[in-house]
Amino acid sequence: MSAGRPTVPTVRLAGGVEVPQLGLGVFQVPPDEAQRVVETALEAGYRHVDTAAAYNNESGVGAAIAASGLPREEVFVTTKLRNGDQGRDAARRAYDDSCRRLGLDHVDLYLVHWPNPSADRYADSWRTLAELLDEGRVRAVGVSNFLPEHLDRLAAESGVVPAVNQVELHPTFQQRELVADTQRRGIVVEAYSPLGQGADLSAPAVARAAATLGATPAQVVLRWHLDRGHVVIPKSGRPERIAENLAAVGVHLDGQVLDGITALDAGARLGGDPATFALSQIR
Repeated sequence: MSAGRPTVPTVRLAGGVEVPQLGLGVFQVPPDEAQRVVETALEAGYRHVDTAAAYNNESGVGAAIAASGLPREEVFVTTKLRNGDQGRDAARRAYDDSCRRLGLDHVDLYLVHWPNPSADRYADSWRTLAELLDEGRVRAVGVSNFLPEHLDRLAAESGVVPAVNQVELHPTFQQRELVADTQRRGIVVEAYSPLGQGADLSAPAVARAAATLGATPAQVVLRWHLDRGHVVIPKSGRPERIAENLAAVGVHLDGQVLDGITALDAGARLGGDPATFALSQIR
């Protein structure tokens, strides 16, 4: 990165692909604002952008990447297969459509967005993702919101282990058993809603640490994620917050602060339950 911008550490995925550990999430960024938000993030120094077909903003993400003038290999792009496009053949068409909307010939990481077990198509979808990986059309493949029973099925029916499991994860909802199970399989854990959609920032342990360190509460929570080895994708549309979040990589938390944040776990899920979530489109 250029002078004055934070240096973001990377995490090595299965297969050797390196992903910037802190990126920008664009869930709930309106389609007509996505280009501006992503351009702002890329200018600030972000090199990892996470979108999804279900967010309806892939085109804006792609336009921002094109407008940035950055070499393609410098920007790590994740998108996801929506529930309504699951299935062996449909998943391949959906990947092509996502690439078209992004204006890219490949994405760096492609995820099955939800297991959607009631439709019973996630294993077939996974086989298609494995084929895309084998064909060199995507650099890495993974899943999102998968529980151990879903990962067990993929292991039984495919020789390809997901590179990533992206799950809701924040101080008041840590999913410790799922995280341990995921990591035991050699799968990288990626946290979405990493700030608890803002609700976790007012916790006394976070506020005290922020005041002591001269950091923002968001920086404290994001640093907690980084120290725990999570890939993390905070969302913001405000330029100052986008820059502040990236600067979390320069914050240092001692063991007492880390333990205090870890003690906030309350099982407070904010999003859908992967055991039952079945919407075909999130937005």
